[in-house]
Amino acid sequence: MGAERNRRRRAPGPRRRIAGFGALVVSGALLAGCASMPDSGEVRPVDSSQRADADSQVRVYGVAPHKGERPQELVNGFLEATTSDDPDYGTARMYLAKGKQREWDPASRTVVLAEPPQVRVERTDDRDQDYTVTLVGKQVATIDDKHAYKPEEGAYKQQIHVAREGGEWRIDDLPPGLVLGVADFQRIYRSVNKYYFAELGTSGPESGRHILVADPVYLRKRIDPVTATVNALLDGPTNWLDPVAATAFPTGTKVVDRRLSVDDSNALKIRLNQKAAGTNEAQCDRMAAQLLYTVQDQSVKVGQVVLLREDGSQLCSLGREQARQYAPDRAAGLGADQQYFVDGQHRMVSLSDGEEEPRRVPGPFGSDTALQLRSVAVNRGERRAAGVANNGQSLYVADLEAGAALGEPRLTVRGGVKAGLTAPSWDGLENLWVADQDPDRPRLLRLPGGTGTPEEVQVPRLDGRITGLRVAADGVRIALLVTKGDRTSLKLGRVERHGTGGRPSLSVQELRSVAPRLEQVDAVSWAGGSRLLVAGNEQGGLQQLQYIDTDGSLSNASGLPGITGVRGVAASESTTKAPALVAERDGGIVRLLPDSNWKLVAKEGSAPVYPG
Repeated sequence: MGAERNRRRRAPGPRRRIAGFGALVVSGALLAGCASMPDSGEVRPVDSSQRADADSQVRVYGVAPHKGERPQELVNGFLEATTSDDPDYGTARMYLAKGKQREWDPASRTVVLAEPPQVRVERTDDRDQDYTVTLVGKQVATIDDKHAYKPEEGAYKQQIHVAREGGEWRIDDLPPGLVLGVADFQRIYRSVNKYYFAELGTSGPESGRHILVADPVYLRKRIDPVTATVNALLDGPTNWLDPVAATAFPTGTKVVDRRLSVDDSNALKIRLNQKAAGTNEAQCDRMAAQLLYTVQDQSVKVGQVVLLREDGSQLCSLGREQARQYAPDRAAGLGADQQYFVDGQHRMVSLSDGEEEPRRVPGPFGSDTALQLRSVAVNRGERRAAGVANNGQSLYVADLEAGAALGEPRLTVRGGVKAGLTAPSWDGLENLWVADQDPDRPRLLRLPGGTGTPEEVQVPRLDGRITGLRVAADGVRIALLVTKGDRTSLKLGRVERHGTGGRPSLSVQELRSVAPRLEQVDAVSWAGGSRLLVAGNEQGGLQQLQYIDTDGSLSNASGLPGITGVRGVAASESTTKAPALVAERDGGIVRLLPDSNWKLVAKEGSAPVYPG
């Protein structure tokens, strides 16, 4: 267990060492649990926002209000106490009036600011009986009551009211939830993927598939993470994903025990309330699969999930190998080490992690006698490919095997400088997606089964035209590059299926900005269940290649070596291993293998992709 630390805000006061307690009072801040203390050197106060991530194992506890504190000191102390590792915020509640202590719900909402909020105090009356304290700052994001992160930039200004209670100042009115600086937020919280089953309609060839979809949320790192993660899963999908995701748990299912942990045999045993008592084995297995992959995302090694009734009798048990049929990356395919791109002769080539030279693919797309290509996409099983002709007007689908025929184009559109087809993309259900960039009639299209009649997919409230797309393996999420004027932004849409008879109609709903701080987005690729690889630049800045989570937060993944001039990127959705990254740069193809730097693999090439 990490060291424990009691810490308060900076305030004028003596700097003194407390002998015999292994603690140091620094300008009103108490740091406890230090293994050893220096006996020389400067003593300085440490603000919470100055702590680095290396301090992540240090537990931080707030300090109760002191007698005679003034309103500004009280509010500062309260704000500091809300950044502590107190499970129930018991210390923070001591700063509140008695009527507010039970009413205040810190989990209802969290506002993230670029820096800790500034505190401004105004007296409300001349009798020194109450004050209004204004909190101001630059807002960057919010987290709702389902722990969902949303980028939301703007000015922040909220008021706290302080009044006398029993001779002491206490907070009797305040905004809902918490307000944190981004440094404290990153120290306290971590992103966790919850997993739910994709809603693929009640009819048609896609119904009945069991594909898990990642639903990222932010949970407190050190407050019983296993229990918190399980409870968050049982709360259901976040509001954005909910229309296209379902849980196997019966409505109202709750955990009976207050604390959960993985035992010495790597088994996670969970007692559920009566709502789950009547589930059959197939449903129970799906419940266990959701739990296994969700808890595993907390870096907890789970070998088996055992679900129990409230009386302790067993509902079902699911081991890691049995759960593979539900693996989140199963629909993504196994091609984590195989990359594809268009070479200088406009033919399709492939390259594996262990190869230095690309080689032509079998079939018409790699043949000198076939058409010239602009872009390609490989299905998840790597048996078929789609290719857009070099003029951008025709879409072909062909088998990746020697002797396969090219056949007729599956789709033909008008050409032009800013028209033609985007690069296509396959979902994990064998459907092919592509966009027609015709300025007069832009369309998003899906070819069922890869070769079916193209169907237009409606995209309500699309402000611009689609100039790039990548559909997730689950078939219910799609990343779109949307161009309006000279600016291209990145949007994430939810693919909804409508209708009960025959083949359902599709639409992309509730587009949300995933990279609002980027003024220009040049390329995007899926890079995991809830992660995107994005090339773009902030206003006035150089192009950067970075990971961004699908909720719009910066990924916890390590930074990438710098690279500019990128026009296309490719990463694998598979999480079975750390795959290489591939990029189109300056008319050629470069590759980044794990633990190495970017290396040129083809002087001429374009449109790199992984299967998908």
